[in-house]
Amino acid sequence: MNFTDEYRKKLKTPDEAVKIVKSGDWIDFSANLGCPYLLDIALAKRKDELEDVKIRGHMMYGPIQCIEQDPTREHFSYNSWHMIAYERKLSDRGLCSFSPMIYRNLPSYYREYLEVNVAMMQVTPMDEHGFFGFSSNNACARATMDAADYIILEVNEHLPYIRGMEECIHISEIDAVVEGEHPPLNEFQPSVPGELEMEIAKRIVEQMSDGSVIQLGVGGLPDAIGKVIAEESDLKDLGIHSELLVNSYLDMYKTGKVTNKYKTVMPGKSTFAAVYGTKELMDWAADNPSMFICPIDFINGVDVVKSIDKFVSINNAINVDLYGQISSESSGLRQISGTGGQLDFITGAYDNPTGKSFIALTSTFTDKKGIKHSRIVPHFNGDIITDPRSQAGTIVTEHGLINLTGKTVWERAEALISIADPEFRDELIRAAENQKIWRKTNKKM
Repeated sequence: MNFTDEYRKKLKTPDEAVKIVKSGDWIDFSANLGCPYLLDIALAKRKDELEDVKIRGHMMYGPIQCIEQDPTREHFSYNSWHMIAYERKLSDRGLCSFSPMIYRNLPSYYREYLEVNVAMMQVTPMDEHGFFGFSSNNACARATMDAADYIILEVNEHLPYIRGMEECIHISEIDAVVEGEHPPLNEFQPSVPGELEMEIAKRIVEQMSDGSVIQLGVGGLPDAIGKVIAEESDLKDLGIHSELLVNSYLDMYKTGKVTNKYKTVMPGKSTFAAVYGTKELMDWAADNPSMFICPIDFINGVDVVKSIDKFVSINNAINVDLYGQISSESSGLRQISGTGGQLDFITGAYDNPTGKSFIALTSTFTDKKGIKHSRIVPHFNGDIITDPRSQAGTIVTEHGLINLTGKTVWERAEALISIADPEFRDELIRAAENQKIWRKTNKKM
């Protein structure tokens, strides 16, 4: 069957394609490298014709022209499931609203609850069988398309095809396709881990064994984990199962640490829902039989995670309070990122007989005024709780590693103060006493 004719019939200019959008519509812009560059520009040109067009997306590099050209939000409003730097800046300007979610449930949100009038995203060029690949962003792409009344695909000549599950869509399923020139793909460069992050990484790597299957997030700590494993450990035959394929995995792979040989779910394959890193990382994932991109309800599914032998989950936190509540997405009421898969992996790892889960943070941070603060705090005052105290497990700082599972409030306070910076421990003990979660028999730190 010749799909070229059907492609030609559905081919439109970006300006023609976005004429379908009407005031009041819900539009989905996908995520990350799926953000429709040409369609966004075309839709922004229609600003004065439209009112209250609501756009969903997440982890966007930016800029999003519909938002940048409408600072009053009269015509377009942007809503993010999970913020990165660009979206945080939008939020600080009042131009981005946050949508709370549990990541493993996001596909079902689209299929069962959300209205999507028009879905538009960047995809790979169509293959000879009539399929376009979702490329680096597969987390909820298929579910979004299933929910949409109208689908526009924007072909990006730079996006590679990545093999996987629900990783593509057929020409027969879409309503319009657009083409055009695109800038080089955005890259997320690896960070340089600090001394404290390296100390934390070493503590966590000591808890791993040959054949561990690792889940990592984004930032200095994951990069430190990769560096320690690649350069300082004797670990071998490691596996990858993670919502994000990040740069540190490539570091491990280059030194022969990653084989996926003993994975009990999809042995021999690195499994992930999105690629977030450098061009070299993207090139590694491109059309590689050992790399398998999957929807987020599979990757983060508790039943899947608990079936993976030696699963190890490592995620960051911003603050932890003395009750064991974990905030990983806000500073006070300022939204910084999102829940992501942290709660998914904590839950799955707990249900896994051989699973381990670590929440890691440096014990202190220094603000813009040069003032040092403890990340172990007495209690929260408006901070968004990512992980409830009932699901807090192993917490790690540069001062130690503790497990809060099953502990009373006074045992938690003692354990958490033991891994706080020594400079703040007396202050935290006084706070624990005032909060009536410090026993006279507790040790003085």
